[in-house]
Amino acid sequence: MARISLEPPSTLLNRLVMPMARRRYGKIPDPGKAMAHNGRVLIAHLLFEMGVAWWKRVDPTLKALAVTASAARIGCSWCMDFGYWEHTHQGIDGAKLRAVSQWRDSELFSPLERRVMEYAEAMSADPMETTDEMVEALRIDLGEAGLVELTAMVAVENQRSRFNRALGLTSQGFREFCDVPRARQGEQA
Repeated sequence: MARISLEPPSTLLNRLVMPMARRRYGKIPDPGKAMAHNGRVLIAHLLFEMGVAWWKRVDPTLKALAVTASAARIGCSWCMDFGYWEHTHQGIDGAKLRAVSQWRDSELFSPLERRVMEYAEAMSADPMETTDEMVEALRIDLGEAGLVELTAMVAVENQRSRFNRALGLTSQGFREFCDVPRARQGEQA
């Protein structure tokens, strides 16, 4: 259950933004409702997410796998639900998204995809578990600009997932159910 009201004040900003969100997603995403309690936070978040959408150095499948692995490691059911919906609408293979929690044992993933998910999980651990070897391998695979974008993308997902978890935002039904289960405490996602 949400730890904050999902009925934000009826400000001019909210009356403008919320119908646009409903048109785009079919319903208003709960994180938007939560942020709408503070207009400056909402505006800053919207502008930042618009900027993130312009990042195009890293292959969309790699970014989707990184984001999904990060959300799974943190345990954000809202992010898993919405992310699956969003990524499949962008043409990302749903079978790969569903297999993220078993990526170490799945034949679906390339060596690069495995390195990306390992890195995303390591960045999402507390404390972080990234290594020089992980970073160097991805720098070779993606180049420095790609490594920076991937790292920033995982950091963005950490912010999203931790915001949602802290405020008790859970799966909103963007997908009937979340096919990528959260790893149990102590297990790798």
